[in-house]
Amino acid sequence: MHGEYKVPGGKLVVADVGLLDGRLAGVRISGDFFLEPDEALESINRALEGLASELEARDLARAVEAALPAGTLMLGFSADAVGIAVRRALTRASNWREHDWRLIHEGPQDPALQMAIDEVLAEEVAAGRRPPTLRVWEWAGPAVIIGSFQSLRNEVDLEGARRHGVTVVRRISGGGAMFVEPGNTITYSLYVPDSLVAGMSFADSYAFLDDWVLEALGDLGVKVWFEPLNDIASEQGKIAGAAQKRLTAGAVLHHVTMAYDIDADKMLEVLRVGREKISGKGIASAKKRVDPLRRQTGLRRAEVIERMVASFRRRNGLVDDRLTPDELARAQNRVAEKFGTEEWTARVP
Repeated sequence: MHGEYKVPGGKLVVADVGLLDGRLAGVRISGDFFLEPDEALESINRALEGLASELEARDLARAVEAALPAGTLMLGFSADAVGIAVRRALTRASNWREHDWRLIHEGPQDPALQMAIDEVLAEEVAAGRRPPTLRVWEWAGPAVIIGSFQSLRNEVDLEGARRHGVTVVRRISGGGAMFVEPGNTITYSLYVPDSLVAGMSFADSYAFLDDWVLEALGDLGVKVWFEPLNDIASEQGKIAGAAQKRLTAGAVLHHVTMAYDIDADKMLEVLRVGREKISGKGIASAKKRVDPLRRQTGLRRAEVIERMVASFRRRNGLVDDRLTPDELARAQNRVAEKFGTEEWTARVP
C-alpha cells in the first residue's frame, strides 16, 4: 500500500507499507524532506515495523519519536507527518493528482443560493455524479454568513444589517460569522471525496486542503501561514477563515472566505464583537484583526483570483466547468425549502 502526505508549507512524505497478520511489514518511508543523521531513516522504518495496523496516526508518530537517535534533525516534516502518511497508505487515501478536478466560476449569486449550491455540489461529489470541484464564488449582494451552530442574535446586529442592506444566511458548516461584500471578498469552496483526507485528523485536513492557497499567496509576495484550527494569517493580521462539513455519504465541503478589502466600520455595525465593542481600543483591535489582500498585493481582485486558480491548475490540473441545470434547479429548491427560510436562519435564535 502506498500513501503520500504533503506537509503544509513543508515537504512530501511517502509511506510504502505491507501487512502481515494485521501488522505493518516491509515499511519504507521516503520523500523530499531533510533528515540527519542518515541512519535515522532506518530507525523510523524499524520503529513502524510490526505495529498494529489499526493504530492512529498520533500513536504511530509516538513510536517514531521514541526510536529517533539523539540529536535527530527533521526539516520539512515530522514524526506526525510520518504517522499521517502511513495511515493514508493503510486507508488507501487518494492524492490530488488522481482526480479530474473541475472549476466553477460563474456570475453573482444571492447569498441563500450560495449556501444551497454548496450543499448540493457536496452531495453530488459524495454520490460520484460530479468530480472533485473548486468553486469560486461571486456575491450578488452584501451578506453575513453565520456558522451552523451560532446564535443569530448573539452574532448579528439585525438592525445594523437591515440599515446596510445586508442579508443574513446560515451555512451548513460550523465556525464563526463572516461579513462579505461584492468586490471586497474572495470566497471559494472545495468539494472533495473523503478519500483525499483519509488518514488525517479533522484539524490536519484544514491545513492540507488549504496548502495550495498558501503557495499561491506566497507567489504573490504575501508571506502567510496556517494558524490552527482554521485561519490563514500573515504578519499584518488574519487574511482568511475556513470551515468544513463532512457528509456521511463520503464527501468533504471545505470553504474559505478571504478579505480582499473590507469596510471595517460597516462590519462592526453588523457583526457583534462581544465586549471588544464597548471600548474604542476594542473597536480598533477588531478592525486590525483582518488585513486585506488588496493592500498586501496591490493587485485587482480579479487578478488575485486568476493567479490563485492558475496556481491550483498547475499543481493539480483543472478543467473549466459549469453548474448543470439539474444542480442549479436542486439548489433553487433548497433555497425555498431551507436556506431562504426563517426557520433555518434562526434555528439557533
